[in-house]
Amino acid sequence: MLLRTWQQEIIRGIYNELTRRAIASFGRKNAKTALAAMLLLLHLCGPEARANSQLYSAAQSRDQASILFALAAKVVRMSGKLLDYVTVRDTAKQLLCPDLGTLYRALSAEASTAYGLSPVFIVHDELGQVRGPRSALYDALETATAAQADPLSIVISTQAPTEADLLSVLIDDALANNDPRVRLFLYTSDPDADPFAEETIRQANPAFADFQNAAEVLAMAEDARRMPSREAEYRNLVLNQRVESSNPFISRSVWEENGAEPDEDWRGRRVYAGLDLSEVNDLTALVLTCPMDGALHVRSTFWLPEMGLFERARKDRVPYDVWHRDGYLTTTPGRTVEYDYVAEYIVGLLDEMDLHVAFDRWNMRHLRPCLVRAGMSEADIDARFVEFGQGFQSMSPALRETESLLLGAKVRHGNHPVLSMCAANAVVTSNPAGGRKLDKSRARGRIDGMVALVMAASLAAEAMQEETPQAPLVMWA
Repeated sequence: MLLRTWQQEIIRGIYNELTRRAIASFGRKNAKTALAAMLLLLHLCGPEARANSQLYSAAQSRDQASILFALAAKVVRMSGKLLDYVTVRDTAKQLLCPDLGTLYRALSAEASTAYGLSPVFIVHDELGQVRGPRSALYDALETATAAQADPLSIVISTQAPTEADLLSVLIDDALANNDPRVRLFLYTSDPDADPFAEETIRQANPAFADFQNAAEVLAMAEDARRMPSREAEYRNLVLNQRVESSNPFISRSVWEENGAEPDEDWRGRRVYAGLDLSEVNDLTALVLTCPMDGALHVRSTFWLPEMGLFERARKDRVPYDVWHRDGYLTTTPGRTVEYDYVAEYIVGLLDEMDLHVAFDRWNMRHLRPCLVRAGMSEADIDARFVEFGQGFQSMSPALRETESLLLGAKVRHGNHPVLSMCAANAVVTSNPAGGRKLDKSRARGRIDGMVALVMAASLAAEAMQEETPQAPLVMWA
């Protein structure tokens, strides 16, 4: 096996100093598994082997767990010398070195238990597949090393989709240099660079145009450029960026194309709003949209309770406190968002614009009396507020309208950071009939602002179509 310079650097980085955990992360098809198999054999029967030690690889599925074992077993079988020392147990997915008493076994998260083990060497294969900050298999193996002197764990994976996932937590901790025994080898593309450029691809793929097929990777980039629905998966798996790859509503590049500042003068204009009234201690969103000059201008307002803001920022892993300081997020006194504040804000808007609001009926019964106390009559509420269902029937056409506006670069949202966060988190789910809706249960963070924008854009799109001049009808003789 001929090691490339970057592979040599990883190996030297691990073994030239005392290392407890090494994290190697780059795009797919850069021989992550091959490198892990070499290190595994190094500890099973090579210079790093310790007599009677246990070695394990861990993956999230049986199929994934078998890949590393199969490759290590293939190396043994292709080497006559290794085959004299190592016994391959295919059924149990084990490699045994009888002379040293060392044993390797492949484990998966589907295994009933990993307790009772005492590993000296662990490979965590594709840890980026773990969703959320915990993995029972990872915890079981990492807490089983206490009886060993200088155990070593190798984490080898593409990045996880979100900040809150286990691999992201480990990488961020390594970047902060909290433990001098942790080594990080992170190959990821600059998020601000052109995602389809060859130089950007090379940042996350050290094997590009070497043993990685450059033409195939460039074809993937072109697919992602043409089809926005493919971009998130491409960014995550090829560019090794933290991007949710499953059914995103809108790609990051398309969202950024619509980041122009909205017009500031909305006086006397017809304005369409979406109101997402979340639970009283959660994020509440009001997104205003105004069709002007063929574009949809957007203003966003968000509320969170003042008390516990820092704790909520830490829990959600987003800077609510900074956004509040910078004027992008409004807080209300106490531990809950009192709807009276929202009602007073909405009523205040009526003095400068002709406002019509789409809302989820779920919490409207609580907002209605607040609107009355703020000065609106029941008749005016009924005239200006429109119920908007959150199911497939209402949301599917609304998503289509919003997506069309964004793909046409006809939205001007001003890169409001809270709204942009919601856009990045927005995930769609589909029914058998092909209908779509935003799915809060599958989202990796808050999407309230995106729900509000979709409702508002749906109302505004109808108005924009009505205002578009129609071509004259030509009669042919």
